[in-house]
Amino acid sequence: MPAVAHVDLPRFMGDWYVIANIPTFIETGAHNAVESYQLDPDGTIAVTFTFRDGAFDGKPKKYSPRGFVRDTKSNAVWGMQFIWPIKTDYRITYLTPDYSQTIISREQRDYVWIMARTPDIPQADYQRMAALVGEQGYDISRLQKVPQLWKK
Repeated sequence: MPAVAHVDLPRFMGDWYVIANIPTFIETGAHNAVESYQLDPDGTIAVTFTFRDGAFDGKPKKYSPRGFVRDTKSNAVWGMQFIWPIKTDYRITYLTPDYSQTIISREQRDYVWIMARTPDIPQADYQRMAALVGEQGYDISRLQKVPQLWKK
């Protein structure tokens, strides 16, 4: 599965709201899901994944996997480690030039994440990215929007 040609890692760091996904078992029913990245001095990426379980007032959940850049030429292919020593496939397959929207995919085409710097995106952007997910070989009938509701 092709990844984007290049990711400026420092620019990619920060908070990403999960707009839609084909969820892993831990994400099923997630509300207000946010993935946060921090580039550490050793080149690894500290990840914090937070969400509310089952409802906007559900129990807060937090996971802290670590990202490892596998392709340092593009910085777009990572190994994501939840449990040592296993590093799962994590590919940045779409990224807007302004780093405001992204798609994270896996070669196995089992899980996918549409993410943005804001908790909502225009419907046209969502439809375009969902179509890209389908073009990558995913069953987009499994794609689920993640409820996002933040006080302004």
